Amino acid sequence: MNNNIKQSLPGHAAMFLCNVLWGMMSPISKDALNYFATHDISPVILPSLRMLGAGVCFWILSLFTPHEHVPRADKMRLFLAGLLSVALNQNLFVCGVAFTSPIDASVITTLLPIATMLLAAVVLREPISHLKAGGVLVGMTGAVLLILSGGVGLSLDHQHALGDIMCMTAQVSFACYLVFFRDIMGRYNPVTLMKWMFLSASIVVLPFTGPTIYRVDFAAMPTPILLDIAYVVFVATFVTFLLVPIGQKRLRPTVVSAYNYVQPVVATVLSLIIGVATFGWVKALAVALVFTGVIMVTRSKARQNS
Repeated sequence: MNNNIKQSLPGHAAMFLCNVLWGMMSPISKDALNYFATHDISPVILPSLRMLGAGVCFWILSLFTPHEHVPRADKMRLFLAGLLSVALNQNLFVCGVAFTSPIDASVITTLLPIATMLLAAVVLREPISHLKAGGVLVGMTGAVLLILSGGVGLSLDHQHALGDIMCMTAQVSFACYLVFFRDIMGRYNPVTLMKWMFLSASIVVLPFTGPTIYRVDFAAMPTPILLDIAYVVFVATFVTFLLVPIGQKRLRPTVVSAYNYVQPVVATVLSLIIGVATFGWVKALAVALVFTGVIMVTRSKARQNS
């Protein structure tokens, strides 16, 4: 195993685990959002709790990690990074899921690697090789095939269209974060990065959503819904955003985003485990295409060795 592969392994492991946890979040968050809808609770509660809860966790954790001085210029960049990756991405996606179907939202997440690849080509001058482009398309084909193999088509009414646009904008926002802020991810440890990013997102969003959160009677919520919220906040946000900088530091943006295709595979596996889906040759082909696409993107040439 050469040195480059050894250095990149933690990044691959981090992004694989992130996308497994995010893949589990989609159905879990949908249950919580369904409860909110039937009890006249705004869907913005969930992303606001993600920002506030994870942000508090990062600041508490920072008390037990070495202090790092962050210059004002870098704080401004982390402020913008927090807006793109936390405030815009999380709020738009969760609210989009509330308006559209999980199928629509899952299909739209496959646009992230394409948007990232195009941005990386323009901003970072990363080459769009035949292997990279082919890997993105093969992975997207597998992800879409896997999602649609459940027999549910895309929705076309106006409400779903609004949700689809929100989910799509969330993907573009996260792609911008992966590309424009890759360099700063290597300067500080993940806790330092995330405490400032989540603080900036909270400062922007909570003045608008704080009064809504205050009016929610959490004590009246069923335990399963509270557990759903806890998973979204502490596992699918706090844990994953500790891992994302590890992937960003060691992997190219297109490789980081290609792991997004793992999410529908995780959703399918969960469906099989709980017995609400069957595994046929179509799903087998789709899973094979997903992982083939990820491998192709991973093995594509970076700018420095192209």
